[in-house]
Amino acid sequence: MKKALKILGVALSFIGIFTATPDANAKRKNEPEKILYIPHDNRPIVYDQTVDVIEKAGYKVIIPPKEIMGSRDDLGNPDRLWEWLDKNAKKDIRAAVISSDAMLYGSLVSSRKHYYDKQVILERAELFKEFHNKHKKLPLYVFGSVMRTPRNGVASGYEEPDYYRNYGANIFRYTALIDKLELEGLTPRENKEIVFLQKLIPARAMEDWMNRREKNFEANEKLVDMANEKIFDCLLLGRDDNAPFSQTHLEGRNLANYGAKINRNKYQTIAGIDEIGLILLTRAINDYTNTKPAVFVQYNEGKGAATVPTYSDEMIDTSIDSEFFALGANRVYEANRADFILAVNTNPDGKTYEAPDPNNTIAARQSTYSFVSSVQNYLDSGNSVAVADISFANGSDNALMEQLKNRQILFKLKSYSGWNTATNSTGFALSTGILTKKMTDGDKNQLLLTRYLDDWAYQANIRGTVAARLNWIEGEGYYNLLEDKRYDAAAWCEQLLTNFIRNNLTEVKSSTKVSVDFPWNRMFESQIRFK
Repeated sequence: MKKALKILGVALSFIGIFTATPDANAKRKNEPEKILYIPHDNRPIVYDQTVDVIEKAGYKVIIPPKEIMGSRDDLGNPDRLWEWLDKNAKKDIRAAVISSDAMLYGSLVSSRKHYYDKQVILERAELFKEFHNKHKKLPLYVFGSVMRTPRNGVASGYEEPDYYRNYGANIFRYTALIDKLELEGLTPRENKEIVFLQKLIPARAMEDWMNRREKNFEANEKLVDMANEKIFDCLLLGRDDNAPFSQTHLEGRNLANYGAKINRNKYQTIAGIDEIGLILLTRAINDYTNTKPAVFVQYNEGKGAATVPTYSDEMIDTSIDSEFFALGANRVYEANRADFILAVNTNPDGKTYEAPDPNNTIAARQSTYSFVSSVQNYLDSGNSVAVADISFANGSDNALMEQLKNRQILFKLKSYSGWNTATNSTGFALSTGILTKKMTDGDKNQLLLTRYLDDWAYQANIRGTVAARLNWIEGEGYYNLLEDKRYDAAAWCEQLLTNFIRNNLTEVKSSTKVSVDFPWNRMFESQIRFK
């Protein structure tokens, strides 16, 4: 199982990929401690790549086989997952980190598209209590989602009910106005707009949308009740694909109030979702080893901490603060008291753009120079540094990466992340950075290579290049449903990634070649392995 989970060079030795000599410290135990993990689906980032981080930190991850996890086309099977959990929750497991979306609905996508009755969902939620009573000595960490509210049908990636393709933008706007009405009130123009939207959205679509959300909300309330009863060592409810005014923000606020008396170390609603599995796995290790790492946060110049990223409903500093509580870490405000520095790359104007934006070039901005200089200074002073790259969503900042490359500090970092949403990146970089103390330099560098090839090479650059030329490939298919074009697009990406390694990653052998697959039959995410 372990070998099957390894991606992006894990199956190869450090010497076989990098030209540098590895640090051969920290011998592994013959029998690593085991952690049970059920993610919310089988995408590479939440399945393979998350497991890779934990196993490089010296733990064995017990995880369901991919074929019983939910995917894009298979919404999953909660009953099979409960059977698997019961079978694999053995005495030698040190902690269990479990997605409630997988256990209640089958997967994250299924939490939005299922047709289960409310009673069935609530009965499944009760199984967490039964599981706890049966395994009282097993620390239990659970994470779930507050249903997202995509801005439109395209932003939903076709992962909502079919009507969202046509009415998604109107549903988003209507619920944003409902949220604003509750918080601030509406202008006369907005009052007219909300009446117009009520007429524009088909009643059946709106009724179905709100019924689905009601089921999700009541199931989450039940989980919060269990957190209050100390069934869980920690419960995190992630506000997926969010906005300052939205139905997700409204429900998240109400769920936060519902569990307001519970200690933040035990329960939070938190911006994001895909990073939360790794956050709680790291929290489980911190609790097990009685570790409370100290971290100092350094922002780029300008808005910095006050940045409200795309896909979020709050300032990034608020989100990072929540991640500290979730991880069981200490935030310190003096760099010399920190175990490592989390350097957060933001835009001076406080906006986050999309990685495929034409402005995402290698031309350094003044803020790029100052940010990289601060990272360099921390490294020169002997600090450990993790970089969360959030100036662009869904990929790296090319100017930042060019400067890190030119100063030859790419592999001097402890961790890096620049994928998808801002909180995906901060949570992943922070969690990985905490765990690198348990890793060899070789393992740490392989994790960095994973992110550089995925976030920088593929997401910020190659994905857009190949997507723009899909029409050159024969057959049916497009960006969100590759179909006949899947394998030719993958071959094209493989060649471009190989060239990228030769041109940008001098620490990696120039003869290194990679394979690419699109496990969800779309270009949004890829799975990259070494040949």
